[in-house]
Amino acid sequence: MSNDESKNRREQILKGVKAGVAQALARHQRLGQSIAVWQDGKVVILRADQIPLPPKLE
Repeated sequence: MSNDESKNRREQILKGVKAGVAQALARHQRLGQSIAVWQDGKVVILRADQIPLPPKLE
């Protein structure tokens, strides 16, 4: 696999991961479910109304 192919593959994987995370966050918010995040060295529970949604992905 060439460097260009490898870079393209990494970009595709990253795009897919970001899309999956965005969908999961939106779903939790829509269903009113909390999430746990790592913040300032601690686990923090965010209520559904506190979940920050990432900008729309292309």
